[in-house]
Amino acid sequence: MTTAIDNMNRHVDYPRAAKQRKRIASAAARLVAENGISDFAVAKRKAAKSLGLPETTPLPENAAIESELSVYRALFQPDEQSEQIDYLRHKAKEIMLILQRFKPYLTGSVLEGTAGRYPEIDVQLFADSAKDVEVFLLNRHIPFAHTTPRSERAEAVLSILDEEASINLIIYPPHEERVTIRSRDGRVRRRAHLDKLIKLLNSNGKETP
Repeated sequence: MTTAIDNMNRHVDYPRAAKQRKRIASAAARLVAENGISDFAVAKRKAAKSLGLPETTPLPENAAIESELSVYRALFQPDEQSEQIDYLRHKAKEIMLILQRFKPYLTGSVLEGTAGRYPEIDVQLFADSAKDVEVFLLNRHIPFAHTTPRSERAEAVLSILDEEASINLIIYPPHEERVTIRSRDGRVRRRAHLDKLIKLLNSNGKETP
């Protein structure tokens, strides 16, 4: 049975838990920005450990990491971040132009503007078969490697290595183009087709992704 004291303790714990989550989010964002950790889950666990918090400590949502990351980069990496995002978006445009027949969409940290020092360019493709994409790349002498899909809905992921970033071609069946894809924490995963990306580049990043 819940007592008045239990309720009082719970109300006291709420601000404390929120403060801890904010500390973790801030430390995780710093790890992403400075160490190039691309997996937010890994960054959050490392951040909590570095703060001396127990493994059972509630962790912040990915949205909190992205928010802290934007603040950190605006303060400490403004020029570096702006130039890198612009470069990566142009690289995405290049590969999307090549792969137009597979209805490419840019998604992930490059679109959101939160990519770190060791970024990955995520491009969604929609094809009848992953083999079609493989053959297309082979015929154009574009080397690639298979990597493990992050979602069960993706048929395959082909990674193209670039000097500055890894380009992940995430291949879905055609009908998935009409489906709203969500991230692991349930948020809608934003994406931009080629026309929208070009508009974003022409606006010098002032256009909303």
